[in-house]
Amino acid sequence: MPRFGPETVIATFRVRAGEEAAFRALLDRHWTTLHKLGLTNGEPSLVFQGKDRGGALLFFEIFTWRDAKAPETAHHAPEVEAIWGAMEPLVEDRKGQPKWDFPHVAPVPMPHARA
Repeated sequence: MPRFGPETVIATFRVRAGEEAAFRALLDRHWTTLHKLGLTNGEPSLVFQGKDRGGALLFFEIFTWRDAKAPETAHHAPEVEAIWGAMEPLVEDRKGQPKWDFPHVAPVPMPHARA
């Protein structure tokens, strides 16, 4: 069972048409780089691909930072900034939604999940 906590992020990426392969290659390096720098809790990221209501491509990456300071540390790491910089032209604002979004979430205990 993945270990999630208050520093878990559900990253949403609205990927431009025709940029799937390039984006996937960068996304493959993303968590590995964060982990190599000691910025994650060690649990591998979960990656999902889907489409929005208009049929445009979405990617989701779910991972947990090591602690609350890790995101700021990532913003100062050249290896991470290089990946984020390369991702930026591959994503787009869409229907009033930002090109990427990084809400932090925390698990909610639910009775049905106790099994």
